[in-house]
Amino acid sequence: MAATRDWNADVYHRVSGPQVAMAEAVLDRLQLRGDETVLDAGCGSGRVTRLLLDRLPRGRVIAVDASPDMVARARAELGGAADVREADLAALRLADGEQVDAVFSNATFHWVPDHEALFAALAATLRPGGRMSAQCGGAGNVAGVHAAALQAAADSGLGHRFAGWPGPWNFAGPEQTEARLRAAGFAEVSCWLQPWPVTPDEPRTYLETVCLGPHLDRLAADERERFLDAVMVRLGERPLLDYVRLNTVARRE
Repeated sequence: MAATRDWNADVYHRVSGPQVAMAEAVLDRLQLRGDETVLDAGCGSGRVTRLLLDRLPRGRVIAVDASPDMVARARAELGGAADVREADLAALRLADGEQVDAVFSNATFHWVPDHEALFAALAATLRPGGRMSAQCGGAGNVAGVHAAALQAAADSGLGHRFAGWPGPWNFAGPEQTEARLRAAGFAEVSCWLQPWPVTPDEPRTYLETVCLGPHLDRLAADERERFLDAVMVRLGERPLLDYVRLNTVARRE
């Protein structure tokens, strides 16, 4: 099952410029003709889905996200331009006989704990020979941010809230990801890590919305501002976030 959490989709839509920038190269690797049916696996608020639609003037997008708030925001953003659905990607099933020509995914797979189930589900949506281009957090992604968050929790007397907590993220490496994709029925698999440091325009809001939502979910309402204050002290007012992206291209056999 996909990791579930509450998202403020409107705020995410505003601050997700870094995710939009990351998506450009992922889209380029799909080499679309413009008439395909493409699955946007983890569409978020629809901001990146709009870029995908621009490349499919004669095509169709099925956009899927597990967050009800993100799905609502994407539907409002895209209107009828895309078929936006709420679903757990690791258990995704399209209608009988329905398959797509390509799968695109941006900044999503690290929220899915079971990558074996995820890749099997995505392979089942793809027609034979269909391609996938994806990017997500990989091994080492925002490790410094998460270390600073745990230190900040201790600084603010909240360390006990995170004792033994592994977090919901699945930051995989390229070798294990290649093996999982091949086991799921993909060929011509290539995976690699790419450092992508980010300084967000609204650092505190960005961290609260994108990076630290799972941390905040573990805190009482009256503890959250104290925790965020301590994080900002640790990271500084203009932090450089240590993103590491796992890039994936593959073809379904």
